[in-house]
Amino acid sequence: MSVLVSTHTAVLKQREEIAEGTIAFHLEKPSGFEFRAGQSIDLTLIDPPESDPEGNSRAFSIASAPYEDELLVATRMRDTAFKHILQALPIGSSVKVDGPFGYFTLHRSPTRPAVFLAGGIGITPFLSMVRQAAHDRLPQELYLFYGNRRPEDAAFLEALAQLTKTNPRFRFIPTMSEMEKSHRDWAAEIGFINREMLARYVPVLEEPVYYVAGPPAMVAAMRRMLTAAGIDEDNIRTEEFSGY
Repeated sequence: MSVLVSTHTAVLKQREEIAEGTIAFHLEKPSGFEFRAGQSIDLTLIDPPESDPEGNSRAFSIASAPYEDELLVATRMRDTAFKHILQALPIGSSVKVDGPFGYFTLHRSPTRPAVFLAGGIGITPFLSMVRQAAHDRLPQELYLFYGNRRPEDAAFLEALAQLTKTNPRFRFIPTMSEMEKSHRDWAAEIGFINREMLARYVPVLEEPVYYVAGPPAMVAAMRRMLTAAGIDEDNIRTEEFSGY
C-alpha cells in the first residue's frame, strides 16, 4: 500500500493512564488517513495557551493498528508546555496530525520470523504491528521482548498478553530489571534483554529480522548485543525514542 503524507485535523476522544507516568491519547482517525503498522505521526497543538523552546509539535509512533477506527498515541509525561497542555486538553478538542512517516514496518516475507525488542514507551509501534498481524492472520512467527524496570512502568502489558490468545504465532516475553522496587508479583523473565534470553525463545537467532525501539541507550545496547551474537546488520532495524 502506498501511503501519502498529508495534514489532517483529529479530535481527542479519550485519555487514560496506562502505566505510572504514561498516558495514552485516543484520537478519532481522520477520514482518508491511511498508514502502515509501525509508522508515526507529528501531532501539533492548535493555538496553545503557552509554549516553550521545545515547541508545539511532537512525533509519536501510532500504537493503534491500521484496521482500527482511531489513532492511539502514548507518551511518558514530562515537565514541558506541550505535555502539560496535551494532558489538560478538553475531550473533543482538535489537534493537527501530519503523516504518516517512517519505514519501521514489518517485512513482507511470510516465512521469515520477526523479533521485536522494546524498551519502555518504545512498545508503541510494536503494539500496532502485533494487532494488525493478528487481524490479518499473518503467517509470520513474531517474538516480542519487552523490557521495563517494573510492571508498574510497563504500558499495554495486559493488551499484549491477550494478543497471544488470538494469534498462535505470537510470543510475548516481558522482562523486568528492578523488581525489588515493585509492589506486584511477577512470574516472568527478570533482568535485561540479552543473547541468552533471546536464545531461550527464538529457535535460530540468525534467521529473523530484528526490530529495536526504545531510548537511545537501550537501542545502542541492543544493536551491540545483536551484532555480537552474529546477526547481520542488514537484519537489524531501529527506532529511537528520545526525550520521553
